[in-house]
Amino acid sequence: MAFQVLVTEVANEDLASLVLFIARDNPSAAERFGLALLGKLKLLREHPMLGRVVPERAEPNLREIMHHPYRIVYRVREREQRIEVLRFWHGARGKIELGQ
Repeated sequence: MAFQVLVTEVANEDLASLVLFIARDNPSAAERFGLALLGKLKLLREHPMLGRVVPERAEPNLREIMHHPYRIVYRVREREQRIEVLRFWHGARGKIELGQ
């Protein structure tokens, strides 16, 4: 059974901000990049454990997949069959802030 993928408000704001930033110079590239990031989320529906454990957190259900230079950080809720996308985080920003 496929997992449900939910994007948190913070992650949605991250995505909107990065697309708007790229769009200042190249609107079509911004659209392509945003869609590519969202495409990665589709993989998680069938493969929720696809990403690695977030190194600085070492929590088995807190994982990330990469879309250079971004880290897509998500939490796997196996019992609920749900993925919660927490952040779209630029790798140059260092340690991920989850607000928790």
